[in-house]
Amino acid sequence: MSPVTDTLSMTFAALSDPTRRAMLARLVQGEASVNELAAPFRMSLPAVSKHIKVLEKAGLLIKTRQAQQRPCKIDGEQLKQAVDWIEQYRQLWEGRLDRLDAYLLELHASESAARPAQEMATKPDASEPIETPDKARKNAGKPAQLASGSEKPKPATRSERNTPSAKEKTDDDTLQQQIGFDF
Repeated sequence: MSPVTDTLSMTFAALSDPTRRAMLARLVQGEASVNELAAPFRMSLPAVSKHIKVLEKAGLLIKTRQAQQRPCKIDGEQLKQAVDWIEQYRQLWEGRLDRLDAYLLELHASESAARPAQEMATKPDASEPIETPDKARKNAGKPAQLASGSEKPKPATRSERNTPSAKEKTDDDTLQQQIGFDF
């Protein structure tokens, strides 16, 4: 394990506790004594000292000496390393999401271009006879396409074949809820 990974592990372990994060938030405002850091919490001074030691060991806090006091101040070097490590993954995921967005826009554009052709196929053609109530009774038991008089069923358009079923849409919605990511 490299020293950077070990340092990162200690940094993230120190940051995992809300009490220690609150202490660091207080130290962003300036130096503070152990008593000042302990004031907002309902815990003993030894417990506060343990939190301070964890932050100090992780390199997030420095104890200085001023006469008889030992004020604490924040050390941003380890935080910077953690931010740099996270940043490389943020850039990776933003790139992936940008490519996904571009693909979805392209897909939407191609579906929009195909839609007018599909609408033309579903609009009644002036050359086809209009079905009257008498014809409707006569053709009641026949499939809709054969009842209109044409013997050959029309093939489905490409967009009709690729339209997800209601079950597929439900499965997608369920998956999105499970992973907490809208895609």
